[in-house]
Amino acid sequence: MTDESLIDEDRYELDRATVRAIVAAAGAGSVTRLTELMEPLHAADIADLLEQVDSEQRLDILRLFGGGIDGEILSELDESIREEVIGALHPEVLGEAMRELESDDVVDIIEDLASHQQDMILETLEDGDRVAVEQALAYPEHSAGRLMQRELVAGPEHWTVGEAIDYLRSHDDLPEEFYHLILIDPRFRPTGYVTLGKILGHPREQNLTEIVEDSFHPIEALQEESEVAYAFNQYHLITAPVVDEEGRLVGVITIDDAMAVLDDEHEEDILRLAGVDEESSLADRVIATIKRRFPWLAVNLVTAVLASLVIAQFEVAIAQIVALAVLMPIVASMGGNAGTQSLTVAVRAIATKDLTGANVWRVIRREVLVGLVNGVLFAVVMGIVGIIWFGSPALGAVIAVAMVINMVVAGLAGTVIPVLLERANIDPALASGAFVTTVTDVVGFFAFLGLAAVVLL
Repeated sequence: MTDESLIDEDRYELDRATVRAIVAAAGAGSVTRLTELMEPLHAADIADLLEQVDSEQRLDILRLFGGGIDGEILSELDESIREEVIGALHPEVLGEAMRELESDDVVDIIEDLASHQQDMILETLEDGDRVAVEQALAYPEHSAGRLMQRELVAGPEHWTVGEAIDYLRSHDDLPEEFYHLILIDPRFRPTGYVTLGKILGHPREQNLTEIVEDSFHPIEALQEESEVAYAFNQYHLITAPVVDEEGRLVGVITIDDAMAVLDDEHEEDILRLAGVDEESSLADRVIATIKRRFPWLAVNLVTAVLASLVIAQFEVAIAQIVALAVLMPIVASMGGNAGTQSLTVAVRAIATKDLTGANVWRVIRREVLVGLVNGVLFAVVMGIVGIIWFGSPALGAVIAVAMVINMVVAGLAGTVIPVLLERANIDPALASGAFVTTVTDVVGFFAFLGLAAVVLL
């Protein structure tokens, strides 16, 4: 690897020397040095810093630099330490930080806090902002209503480009960032939107209804945020108006919030496939981490016991042919890996809605065929190994056939199990791994040891 590639990989990481210097300055109580080091950092880098240090170091930094913590930094923080950071800030600093943010960012920060902290933050907001946040919190968790921001730009359908420009220039309370002007009818129902680029690129007398975008997709406030993220990704949206049950405009969702949800969904799937709670983070304490991981390890223990019970049925065969004990983990391991490959593809396809009832059988056939071909290829290899290693063509044939059987079953189970769980309204990312591992272990051991008992004894 070249030095240039190393530079590229580390370019956006927080410099370790800087982290050490900041921790040292905080530990020494040097406000001047700490401020000198912290002020040039981006909000995301400061959030990373607070996440990387331990709790004592974090409190030292906040004690000396607390006044420099703004809303953008709080919005970048991992949820696992955000409550601790907020608790360490002076109420005036916290209030100023919250007032800098759009309503959706405030909701994202306070929705998981304890009620007394929520009340403290709400009290720091101006009346209009507080009402907007309280209304958003009234919507169900993980809904579009929680995700949206109340700050938006809307105008009547009859406006021309010139009227829109005059409106935008005369108002100083517009959102800090926006991409569309939403058109509404007399009942405040959105009927379309126009990009700022088109507004600036057309003559003043042009009617806005003549230059609306084709990508207009209103979102219902009660819609699941995962569905919202899918819509943004599927239709390449930048902005989507949010409507209530009567179709009236109540907010807007922008692409940054939708993509954050999509990233969270991806992260959640990865963690759940590994049997790890989606709320886990590097900042968690040992006890909290143990509590989150123990249940799934217990489930894996049960599945391992089931596989052991299958092995126990062939004690006599294993005792007479020691080579079986040497080779049987290979069959189970290859099946488990193949099943995990199919499982990962299937879970991701379900999450992105690429795997549906229309193509499920085609995908199952493909995964079974892939398992069959791979099984045959590795069966040839293991058959030769069995002959050369143990001098037994029959043993080579047994492990070859068992390999084919388990690889085919792995491809089938890795696709069918998540599909069945999804149709049963069970998250396939959460439960599929244990089921697939159990199936491949049990089938692998049973096929190999069963064939060996019939053929070799």
